[in-house]
Formats: sequence, C-alpha cells, structure tokens
Amino acid sequence: MDSLETRELRYFVAVAEELHFGRAAERLGMAQPPLSRAIQQLERRIGVCLLERNRRGVRLTGAGEVLLHEGRAALDATTAAARRTRRAGGADRPGGRNRLVLAVKAAGSHELLQKLLDAYAAEPDAAEIEVLPCGMCEQEGILRDGRADVALMHAPFNSLAGFDSEELMAEGQVAILPAGHPLAARKTLSLADVSDVPDLPLARWPRHGTYPPGPGPEIHDQTQLAQLIALGRTVAVFPDSARAWLWTEHTAVPLTDAPPVVTHIAWPAHSRSLALAGLIRTATQLCRARGWSTRRSA
Repeated sequence: MDSLETRELRYFVAVAEELHFGRAAERLGMAQPPLSRAIQQLERRIGVCLLERNRRGVRLTGAGEVLLHEGRAALDATTAAARRTRRAGGADRPGGRNRLVLAVKAAGSHELLQKLLDAYAAEPDAAEIEVLPCGMCEQEGILRDGRADVALMHAPFNSLAGFDSEELMAEGQVAILPAGHPLAARKTLSLADVSDVPDLPLARWPRHGTYPPGPGPEIHDQTQLAQLIALGRTVAVFPDSARAWLWTEHTAVPLTDAPPVVTHIAWPAHSRSLALAGLIRTATQLCRARGWSTRRSA
C-alpha cells in the first residue's frame, strides 16, 4: 500500500500531536470510536504500528514519528496547492483576475522591489501582484505553506532548501547605530567592533521560532527595532539597502568583514505558473540591465 488519503493523514496528525484520542476527536469535531477505528485501519493498511497504547496513554513509535513528520509536510503541501490554485483562477477575488502573492521582508531591498513591480506591471498580461510584508526570516514558511507564490529571500539568513531560485543582487552589510553613539562617527567598522559593546548589545530576532542567546533585546518587528536603536538600547547588522528605512536618529556604518547578503527570488520547485515565470523573467532581466549579478542557484 503506497498511497495515503488526506483524511487519514489529518486524523493521524491530530492524534499524534495530542497523544490523546479524546482531545484529538474533539479537535477534529468527531466522536472518539470512529477515530480509533480509522487509526487502526490505517495501521493495518500501512503494515506498521504507529502508536503504542497503554493505561498511561498514547506514545508514538519510531514509524509514527516518521509519519507525523511526513504527514505534516503532505498536509501543508495540499493546503498550499489549494491556496495557489484559487489565486491562479481568481476565485479569491472579485473579477477573477490572476494574482501572485510576493513575500518580502518588511523594508528589505526597497529599491529592487519598487523597480521590479514597475517593470512587471508594464508587461503584457501581467498578473496582479500583492506584496506581503513579512517579519524577520518569515518568507520561507509563508512560501512553503502557500500563503505566497514567490518570495524575495536573503542568503545566508533565509534557507533556499526545496525551492528554485535566481540570484538577483549582492550587497554589503552595515551596522545601524544610534546617531549619537561614539561608534557612529567611524568611517567603517568590523563585526568585532559591534559584537561586544557593553552599552549597546546586538539585537536578537527569531530563527525558526526561537531567539538566539544573548543580552540584546528580542525584536518582534521593524518599528520596534528602529525605536530601540534610536533610544540607544541596541545595535543591528543589516544589508546596505536597509538605509532606506533609517530615521534621523540612526547612522549606518559599513562593515568591512561582514559576508555579502545575496537577494534571491525564490519559488516552489514544482510550480508551472506562467504568471510566475513572467515575474521571474522580469526580475532577472531587470538585474542584468542594472549590472547586478545574477546566477542560477536552484
């Protein structure tokens, strides 16, 4: 038996996450006996034990751990497929016009984004582009679950695993400091200069839902970060294009030894969307015309 039904996966994932048939049944809006029978039938069909049941409760077997991981990914993929299909057919908008959702980091690559939107809008039969601003490092998850069709992502901060992508541009990094801080008067800085400043700890933002250790403040959004820098509470390292959102209370100083940040346009590897292909073509042509580096990275 090499196929699984979406319903079976949904049932199993609920039980595996709750580790309790009663709570899983309540979550699914069904009675417990048919849920138990469905899981037993799934185990017979697939030929392995997925759950160990005893008086103390329910526990996943090794095979169950694998199916939980794979099942979540499969359910996410079906949800993403439905979302993208509805957008492609215009079912989620009056008038039924084809639409693409482009995920971008808030305030990131502003010049590139504006020029890309203008260039693509001039193309014949261009789809409507909805720009979806994201928090720090959120583009990857939003692209995987179908809330977006395409994303501007920044290596090494975003993972491109599982996506096709084109490199659009590379840029240096800067330290964004309070304008009145002594380091703000320097022409250049090194990463060591800003990594251990007693009165100015580095800002921290989440990667895959967790914050790295350190004394700096936990950052939730761009506005919070901008205010904390202006108040002299933190320093941040950003791509040079971040200068576009600086306040008068900020100063950006180039970092001489920071690795370059490479902006990619990324999309699901299996996509066959003609509208998406047109947007990617426009992006690569735009960057070549402006002399920015482009290289296949899928």
